[in-house]
Amino acid sequence: MTILITGATGLVGQRLSKRLVHMGLDCRALVRNSPALPPGVVAVAGDILDPGSLRDAVTGASTIIHLAAVFRTADEKLIWKTNVEGTRNLLNAAETYAPEARFILASTSNVYDTATSHPGREDDLVAPTQAYPASKVAAENLVRASQLNWVIQRFSFVYGDNDGHIEAIHEHVQKAKWHPAHKMSMIHHRDIATAIAMALTGAMDRRIVNIVDDAPTSIYELMELVGLKLEPSSSALPDPWHLHADGSLARSLGFVPTVASVYQAQREGIL
Repeated sequence: MTILITGATGLVGQRLSKRLVHMGLDCRALVRNSPALPPGVVAVAGDILDPGSLRDAVTGASTIIHLAAVFRTADEKLIWKTNVEGTRNLLNAAETYAPEARFILASTSNVYDTATSHPGREDDLVAPTQAYPASKVAAENLVRASQLNWVIQRFSFVYGDNDGHIEAIHEHVQKAKWHPAHKMSMIHHRDIATAIAMALTGAMDRRIVNIVDDAPTSIYELMELVGLKLEPSSSALPDPWHLHADGSLARSLGFVPTVASVYQAQREGIL
């Protein structure tokens, strides 16, 4: 099995590609220059925004894991260009040069309605207005309409392996005045690999699947775990299900997170 990974130098991609190599899989990474990659990952030159550069990258790939995306930037044009046009270019290349490949798209639980009355479910109508989740829904629609075998995994808040992601949201939640009791669904990097490995078996083919651990955790608790503080509050919690995703479909398919909660990650020293 030969796997092509986009976004292999990013927060998720670096950690996922290393784990896939440890599973004995043949991994290649689509890169624009010559970055440091985990041992065993082969660099293939190309850019998802340059359709002509993708032929060699996709040829011979049995699976394409599309992680590359633009998220935290005020440049909405760049978000839409990268997340939608980049996905379209990669799909077109795969349909032409690797039509038997399985295409796995990394999406986000941010697509669910802020004011939802329940944890976000895969069959919910999604119509986000912010550029990042809206662009990911557009990318999902392209994948679903393609001629390829596909899987869409909607990741919840990804953390772990000393990536600094929990610490990085401290300033954001303060500026946005998030309620400290607000809970987010979480997923450890180790279980991104668990979910991807399961998708490689065909168990998630032609499905959208939320990837979450067993314990949504409050912003207040998350900050305390990494030694940061938020102003406490006992006021009513608005939009209590925002960023809380339902993991029951994944569980029914056989997905079991190996890191059930952030507290397990803390105990194991992999926070």
